[in-house]
Amino acid sequence: MSIEVPYVDLGAQNRKLKAELLAAVERVIDHGWYILGPEVDAFESRLATRLGLPTVIGVNSGTDALLIALRAAGVGAGDEVITVSHSFVATATAVRLLGATPVFVDVDDDTMCMDPTKLAAAVTPRTKAVLPVHLNGHPADVTAIGAFCRDHGLQLVEDAAQAIGAEHAGRSVCATGIGAWSLHPLKVLSALGDGGFVTLPDRSRDEELRQWRNLGLAGRGVAAHISGNSRLDALQAAMLCVKLDHLDAFIDARRAHAAAYREALAGAVRLPPVEKPGEKGVYSAFVVRHPRRDALVEGLAARGVDAKSHYPVAIHQMAPFADLAHGGLPVTERVVDEIVSLPVTPELDASGRARVIEAVLDVTRAIGRVDA
Repeated sequence: MSIEVPYVDLGAQNRKLKAELLAAVERVIDHGWYILGPEVDAFESRLATRLGLPTVIGVNSGTDALLIALRAAGVGAGDEVITVSHSFVATATAVRLLGATPVFVDVDDDTMCMDPTKLAAAVTPRTKAVLPVHLNGHPADVTAIGAFCRDHGLQLVEDAAQAIGAEHAGRSVCATGIGAWSLHPLKVLSALGDGGFVTLPDRSRDEELRQWRNLGLAGRGVAAHISGNSRLDALQAAMLCVKLDHLDAFIDARRAHAAAYREALAGAVRLPPVEKPGEKGVYSAFVVRHPRRDALVEGLAARGVDAKSHYPVAIHQMAPFADLAHGGLPVTERVVDEIVSLPVTPELDASGRARVIEAVLDVTRAIGRVDA
């Protein structure tokens, strides 16, 4: 059977906004300022206001956002960074590209985000920072993680690549830590190409990090630092300004899909956690769990529904990271065998969502429900 409900349709959202996007691109073409410039300034200012954060520094990708954020935390050769193995590989790759070592701790069985109770056993004299991931748009417990960092003199860097609009303790994620964010086409706020940004809990190092993203330049042709080229280009910023007007609608649609799934699929699959007071999830992915994950994915495909797994292989199970020591990650290793991401994009309509629900219920009647 062909796929009738895709996991994502990258063109659908942009087709709806095509006239606005092309007008924004045309303005950039006409004025000729293609690197940084007024569109980047406008995007950064508007996004900082939307998130309630002191500053946004646009860069060329979520990976470079991680590199700059970790560098701002003082991470370098020989250091260790405590993080999680259940994430996209860029989380650990950025640590290694700085010459540091990722030290993996297990995740909480409910949220699938960093388990704060596992941090103490992972600290060594080389530990420089803690890097939680707000996975699937669900906020990690940065209250507990931040308190641990303060008590142990460690830097808090938050991987918010999937979590624009997510909140913890009534504030945006990254309100207390250095934030690394992605604008990849699959994210809640998405560029038509790659992009990312860095946030800071205050403005004290704003200018320094702006220099870091721009070859260390403190003026025209005068470098104050040795740094890479990580600039967000004006074309992407112009289009992101268009999409920023729709960000709340994008998030509301994802949350509406999540609420419908949560009501209809209870007991058939294990659902994502219910948000606690002060928390807000944005459901960059709606991830359910089932012990027969592969059978569920195959059964959905046979019924015309595309589903994915984010992520079916933990980072410590990948060859480039197999040398890293850890204290055992039983929850992580169980989670990656169970997870299924259901379609949840704003472009999913009510009939498509109903089709997903019907398919999940049908398949789990055959392979078993989790409450059976």
